[in-house]
Amino acid sequence: MKPVEKAHYKTVIVGGGIVGAGIFRDLVMNGVETLLIDAGDFSSQTSERSSKMLHGGIRYLENMDFPLVFEALHEKNLWLKLTPHLAKEVPFYLPVYSDSKRPLWMIRAGLYLYDLLSSFKNSPFSMKNKAECLNAIPGLNPERLKGAGVYYDGIMDDAKITLEVIYDALEEEHAFAKNHTMVTNVRKINNKSTLTLKDQFTGIESNITCDQVVYALGPFTDTFLKQYDFYHWQDVLLPSKGSHIWIKASDLPIKYPIVMTPQDEFGDRVIFVNPHGEKVLVGTTEVPNKDNLFDVKPTEEEIAYLLKNLNTYFPLLKLNASHIIGSFAGIRPLVRDDNSSGDRGKTSREHKIYQPCSDTYVIAGGKYTTFRVMGREITQKICHRFHKSFNRDKTESSLRRKSVISPFAWHLPTASDLKKICETEMPKTFEDLVKRRLSISTRAIWKENTQKDFDSYFEEHINLLNKYFKVTSADIARF
Repeated sequence: MKPVEKAHYKTVIVGGGIVGAGIFRDLVMNGVETLLIDAGDFSSQTSERSSKMLHGGIRYLENMDFPLVFEALHEKNLWLKLTPHLAKEVPFYLPVYSDSKRPLWMIRAGLYLYDLLSSFKNSPFSMKNKAECLNAIPGLNPERLKGAGVYYDGIMDDAKITLEVIYDALEEEHAFAKNHTMVTNVRKINNKSTLTLKDQFTGIESNITCDQVVYALGPFTDTFLKQYDFYHWQDVLLPSKGSHIWIKASDLPIKYPIVMTPQDEFGDRVIFVNPHGEKVLVGTTEVPNKDNLFDVKPTEEEIAYLLKNLNTYFPLLKLNASHIIGSFAGIRPLVRDDNSSGDRGKTSREHKIYQPCSDTYVIAGGKYTTFRVMGREITQKICHRFHKSFNRDKTESSLRRKSVISPFAWHLPTASDLKKICETEMPKTFEDLVKRRLSISTRAIWKENTQKDFDSYFEEHINLLNKYFKVTSADIARF
C-alpha cells in the first residue's frame, strides 16, 4: 500500500462507508488527490448492515419517488454488470392474500411501472397464480393465497462492494486511504481545515491540512459536526434502526427471495426474506433509534417480530430463536423532511448535500444502490475548484481489483490466500479479516460454510497473521 504520511492533501473524505468510498473513487479517477479515512474499518457500520440488496426500491413507488426509483434501477443494473462476482439478479416473489392491502391488479400495475422506470432493463416481471406460487415456494401459507407478483432485483455483499470500490480507487497514484484512524479535532487555520488524526492502535495523533473536506458520516453526521461551532450545524437526520436475522437455509428452504407485507400497526413496513447460499437473511424492522450509534444490536422485540412474521408466512416451519445463526442491526441515516410526519417508512431516501463552510461539504441520506451518483455534485465542484475536467462517466468502468474471497464462490482460504488478503485488502484486526474480508459474521455461519473447526483453523495460521496485525488466541476465542 502507498504511504499516507503527508502533511497536506487536496481533499480529505471523512467516512469510509459506501458513500465516502464512491466519492473517493470519483475524485481520484478525475485526477484529484484525496485521502479517505475512517474511525473503524471501512464499511464496518451502516454499509455492511443493509438488507444486502441492490434494488430500485419498489415500495417507494407509492411515495411517488419516481426519480429516485428510476435512478436506483439504472444504478442497480449497472452494478450487476460491473460486479457480477458480488451481486446477482434474482426473482423476488411478492405473495398476495385475500386480505392484502394491495390486490393482484395493483401489484401488476406497480411491477409494470417498475420495469418501465428501469427503461425495461430489468428482467421482465410476471404474475403467478396460487398453484404456481406454491410450487415455487414450498411451505408458503396457502390460506387465502391469491397468487404473487414476481419482479427482479439484485442481492449482493454490501461490505465487499464498498471495499472493492476503495481498492479500485487506490489504483490511482494520488489516492490514499487509512482505516482505524479517528478525527479527534477540526480547526480552521488560515482558511484551511486542519484535522487532528488519531491512530486507533497506537494512540498517536498527528495534524494534516487540506483544501477541501467532505464528510460522508452516515448516521454519525449530526453528532460529529455539532462539536464544532464554526459549522453552525443543526440536526438533519431522522435515524432509523433496521434489524436482521440469519436463518440456516436447511431450516428455511426457499430458492427465491420473498417480500412479506405484514398487516400490523407498523403500517407499510416491508420484510425481505433473501436466500444467500447456506443461509437466509430476514429483515428489516424500522424503528426510531435510541441506542448508541456504533455497533447497534437487534432487540429481543425486533427479533420476535421478524420470527412472528416468518411463521405467519411459513407456519409449518415453526421457526424460533434456536434457528437463528446470526443477527445484526444498522442505522439508516434518513434525512428529515420538512413535510414528514416522522413515519420512517414514508421518509424519502433522497440524499441532501450541505456546505457549512466554503471548503466543506456534507452529504447525508440516500440509499446504498445510488451511492455512485449521490456525490457527483460534490465531486464536480471540487474538480472545478482544482481546475480539473470532470468526466461523469469514468466511474462506469469495471473495478480493477477483486477480493481474494468472493461471497458467491466462497472457499476456505489457504495460507496463500490469507497472505494476499493481508497484503492487499487492508485488514487491521482479526474482526476486519473474518467479517469483511472473509464474509463470516458469526461462528455459526462459519460452520455452515465449512467443516473446518474455527479455532483450530485460525490457530494454525496465527503466526502468519501476526506478521501483519496483532492476533491472539483470546481474539480468536472471543469472536
